[in-house]
Amino acid sequence: MKNPESRPVLQWSAAMALSGTIGAVVLESGAAAPAVAFARCLVGGVLLVVWSLARGWFRDWRPTRRDLLLAVAGGLLLVGNWVLLFASYSLSSIGVSTVVYHTQPLILVGMAAMFLGEKVGRSHLMRAGVAFAGVVVISLSAQGDDGQPVRLAGIALALGAALLYAGASFIAKQLKHIRPHLLAAVQLTAGAIVLAPALMFTPLPSSAPGLLWLLLLGTVHTAVMYVLMYASIGKLPTTTVALLSYLYPVVAVVVDMLAFGHRLTWPEGLGMLAVLAAALAPQRTKADTRNARPGIPSRASR
Repeated sequence: MKNPESRPVLQWSAAMALSGTIGAVVLESGAAAPAVAFARCLVGGVLLVVWSLARGWFRDWRPTRRDLLLAVAGGLLLVGNWVLLFASYSLSSIGVSTVVYHTQPLILVGMAAMFLGEKVGRSHLMRAGVAFAGVVVISLSAQGDDGQPVRLAGIALALGAALLYAGASFIAKQLKHIRPHLLAAVQLTAGAIVLAPALMFTPLPSSAPGLLWLLLLGTVHTAVMYVLMYASIGKLPTTTVALLSYLYPVVAVVVDMLAFGHRLTWPEGLGMLAVLAAALAPQRTKADTRNARPGIPSRASR
């Protein structure tokens, strides 16, 4: 009998593999981070709106004012996270930024404890400590794509992106009753509107190749990737999602090494392993046996 999880596994794996190549697409476009984020919002948002209209999901959707405000607020955090993460690539490297960015699941748990009163277990505190130690090791030992030590500004931007994405995920948890495709469409639309004025200072690429890279980012790495994620995450156990999410940073590191010649030092490698082991280790709770369908997957790129 065919395993009912085989298709969702392939869909989630494909989405995570695509996530790992986002950094390369961003750098190849040659555009500044705000322009890249705008293009991603515009193209991805339009396609998700068309997809949702074709499916008839807008027909019976009657959002409350609170839902819309939360959705827009989450969208601003999501888009801000993209701007910071994309800017960090050129200041450190794709692999370093992506791994440091994966501290966001730990930040999300901290937010839940701070704002929702959820208990933080000893294991989470230990994992947070391990992840922090890993970030410190990476900061002191990693090299950028130019062979020089990474700039701390790049790591700071990646951590800032992780904080904003954790905030977006936190808001999405309050909007679980909204179909995630609709939520993403609203958020990307809001992001495109907010980022449009930035084009006066950071314009879109004038060359055809640069525009094609951004078109690829908006279609494949946003609309298609989101459809794959949302079609699969609600059908997979949390442990499977966490395990397969390793593909995202691993692919990013491999792409960084093969396409951009990034040299991985052994202390940097140990630091990366520490961050990933701490941030992506599945938590053995009752929730692992239930299916999850968050508005924005907490371990996806975004």
